This record gives sequence, structure tokens and C-alpha cells, in this order.
Amino acid sequence: MLVAPVYAQSADQATDISAEKIAQTVRTMTLDQFEGRAPGSAGEDRTIGYLIGRFEALGLEPGGVNGNWTQPVPLLHTVLGKPETLSFASNNETTALNAGKDIYVSTLQAQDRAVVEDAEMVFVGYGVTAPERGWDDYKDADLKGKVAVFLVNDPDFAASANEAVAGTFGGRAMTYYGRWTYKFEEASRRGAVAALIIHETEAAGYGWSVVESPQAENYGIAKLSGEMTSLALQGWISGEAAQNLFDDAGLDLAKLRVAARTKNFKPVSIGAKFAAAYPVKQEVVKSQNVFGKITGKLRPDETIIYGAHWDAYGEGPPDKDGKIYRAGANDDALGIAGIMEIARKFKSMPQPDRTIVIAAWSAEERGLLGSEVYAQAPIYPVETTVANLAIDVLQTAGKAKDVILVGQGQGTLEDDLAKFAKSQGRVVTEESLPERGLFFRADHFSLAKRGVPVLLMMSLAGASDLVDGGKVAGQKWMDDYTGNCYHAACDAWSPDWDLAGALQDINVMFDIGNSLAYSAHWPEWKDGSEFKELRDASAQARR
Repeated sequence: MLVAPVYAQSADQATDISAEKIAQTVRTMTLDQFEGRAPGSAGEDRTIGYLIGRFEALGLEPGGVNGNWTQPVPLLHTVLGKPETLSFASNNETTALNAGKDIYVSTLQAQDRAVVEDAEMVFVGYGVTAPERGWDDYKDADLKGKVAVFLVNDPDFAASANEAVAGTFGGRAMTYYGRWTYKFEEASRRGAVAALIIHETEAAGYGWSVVESPQAENYGIAKLSGEMTSLALQGWISGEAAQNLFDDAGLDLAKLRVAARTKNFKPVSIGAKFAAAYPVKQEVVKSQNVFGKITGKLRPDETIIYGAHWDAYGEGPPDKDGKIYRAGANDDALGIAGIMEIARKFKSMPQPDRTIVIAAWSAEERGLLGSEVYAQAPIYPVETTVANLAIDVLQTAGKAKDVILVGQGQGTLEDDLAKFAKSQGRVVTEESLPERGLFFRADHFSLAKRGVPVLLMMSLAGASDLVDGGKVAGQKWMDDYTGNCYHAACDAWSPDWDLAGALQDINVMFDIGNSLAYSAHWPEWKDGSEFKELRDASAQARR
């Protein structure tokens, strides 16, 4: 269903990427009629109709499954009720836990109850198995039916310079092994019944309030019963509750933290048991990714994907102004507007040699789920996907002297970023908080895990050096956005937006894709990247 005017192509239409067109797209996608664009809602239906209408008007071809515009994204949606049982037990004493204060859990099992019955708890350090780094925290320990307890981030995050582990996992820059998603996945592969991460604000990159903000709600990819995670519950223990747990068991958590930073660490039984029982509301939500494409002339089977996510946070409690829809104007209607403008510019040019795909992902805010569904069943083979160029949150405070690089040292696309930024008179600045692992927290990562070279444009990675006001002004923009409007109703279109800096970033992403679209060049992962070996294994497909 078309819900707003769209741009028809005409011979005299300007081909430059347009701030006016970007603004109109953002204003439209954040209207109340889209209800905050939550997956599976009436707002999604309207959003999908709008996106298809826009892609058609841009002159794109349907790029989805079987010649359609979309790809189904079946999502499991769960919400835990009030716990019937929630406790730790050690030394014949049982300690009742406060849900939300001491422990935060959710489930991704399609069951009406989530139950863990007096399961043995095992401390597994950082829960990392990284053969390429000579690291294995599990040492073949049997976790079937047990509860895995982890430290957050990487084994070298808290290491001093004189420790042997220093630099093994990139130092302060988080690797994939530091992400909570990896830790839960690895525990499930080993048959654990539950997995709990000990929260630390600095190592996690956010406080406890962020941990508990989903309020026991979770989304996952709907699976057949035999494919479900083994984890009945997954989540976090507060730092204080964890300290009490280890103290009650007669274990020194501080010493165990140090031991976990060594290669000879072995899992330690905590000598405690975890019991929990929750009622669960669960349903399968039908969502969709949307794709348009421009088929390549000479090498149509080689694909360049531009991606942004269409979903936001839907309806929430009224804010101070009474707004209930968390419509994500910047996160990520602005990204969608950017890739639409990139598509429009490509359509004004001669047919590219390679195929250009414009991907609007679902359920990014629920855990990169739309892009993960695609990566598990790709419409375009990952072996011959040239690159995935992602846009997710751009600064709206004006022109910048620099561009922020997310994931320094990963791939050669960052060299292309530097080259095209230089042509704009800009330099590359590395992200200021690499320990937060932003490289692993946007949709491009689903394809990176399959070996596809990727580049993420995200202004949350550091303060831009603005032409007007420098880094102080850039930091103010970031603090205002992340502190007040990130994932909130006030992430809304504003006439005060200055899109000059966003235009710089969108143009750089166009330039990178343009340089690949009319060439036979293949970007690569750099030595030391955890994704290089996977990409190298499919090299024959690109000869």
C-alpha cells in the first residue's frame, strides 16, 4: 500500500544525492501511520508497501525470493512472565533472586514454560574457543544440562601490558568472541541448559539498565523444534549477585578473573545450582526483508549489496511529550533514505557490470535477525557477493572533516574508505570506543560471518570533527543523541537537522560501490581478521 508521494524518474531529474529527498523519505517513514515500524505489526505491513512502492518508482527490479520484492523472516517472539522459582543454591542454602535486579534472563525456546531444574553451574572464563588464536576456555568440559557462567568481553580486555594474553584478542577493541551473542551460541553448541554473563559496565559498554530494558522480551529466528537452542534461559547476573554467588561457594572471583586470562585456564565448577521456572508467552511473527536490484551487464552473478534496516521499536510508554511511537528517524530511516538515493544515482548511470542489490532488512533491533535469515538462505551466493556496504545511524549536525572507521584492520574496504574520503578533503578517524564492539552490532555482520567483505557507516562510533565546532560539537551531538533519543520516541525528524555530513557519508559509500560496480576487483579481509580464512576457502568461486 502506497502511503505517501514517491519520486518518479524523469530525464531531467537531478542525479546528485539529495538532502531534500532524504528528508522527505525520513519524514514519511516516521509518520504515526507506520506505528514505529515494529516487525509483525500493522506498521510493518504499511512499511513494506511503502518500500516496494519506492523501489518500483526508482526503476529497480524485484530482488527478493523467486522474483518477488521480499524474503520471509519468521520470528519467534517470547515474553517471560513473573518467575515461579528463581534461586541459587550452595552449601545447602538457597538464595532467592530478584528478577531484573540480581539477574536478567529471557528465552529463545518455543515453549510455554522456561524451566531450569537445579542445574550445576560452571564458570567457563570468557567462554571462548578460538583455534586461530590458540585459545580454548572449555577444554572439553561436559556442559550438557549445566549452566555456563561467563565473563563479558574478551580474555585480553582487562589484561595489563605484561600479561601473555595482552593483544591476543585486539586489546581494548572487542572481537566477535567478546559479544554476548557468541557466548550464548557457543554454550548452546555444547548443550548447556542456561547461560549467564557476569555484568561489568566497562567491559560490556553499558550499564545494568540497558541489560534489563527489554523487560524479559526476546526475538529469535523461528526454528523447527529439533533446531532450537539448548538454552532454556540466557542472560546476565549483576556484578553484586555474582560476587555473592562466588563468595557463598567459597571461590575467589577476583583470582578466577585473572586465571581466565591465561591459555591454561580450565572450567571450574562453582559448587552451586541454579533453579528457575517462568511462564512464557510465545508466538511466531511473520516479517519480511525487502530487496530491489539493478542487474549487472557483464557479471550479473557478482553482487554488491547496500543495506539498511527498516525496523524500529514500535509503540512504547508515552514520553514527556506524549509520544508513543519509537520510529527511529536516524536509526535507521535515514539509512534507508541513503540507500534509496544511492539506488537513484546508479539508475541515472550506464548499467553496471555487476549487480547492485538494495536491501532493507527487518528486525535489526531484535538482534540482526532479518540479515541473519538472509545469510542463512542467501538469495545471492555469498561466495560471489563482492561487498556489503551498510548504513546505520548518521550524524545530523553538519559537515565533518573526518569519517569514522568502524572495525579498524578488518578489510581492504577501509582503504577504499580512506581514498574516497580524501577526495572529499576528509581523513579517516578510528572509532573511539572499540571495546563496545560496534562492528559486530549491525546488519553487515551477518554477512561478515559468512566471509563477505563489509563496511559499516555508523556515526555512533565516535565524535565527528565537525567543520563548525570541531570534535567538541561532534561529541555534543553524539551525547545528545545517545543520551536522550537513541531507541526512544524523540528519535524523530527535525527541521534542525543539518544533513550535509550525512550526504558526505552517503556519497563515500556510493563512491566505494561505484568503484566496484564497473570493475573486476574483489575486496579482501586483512591478515588477522577472524573472517579471512572463511573467505579464502571460497576463492575458487571468484576466479
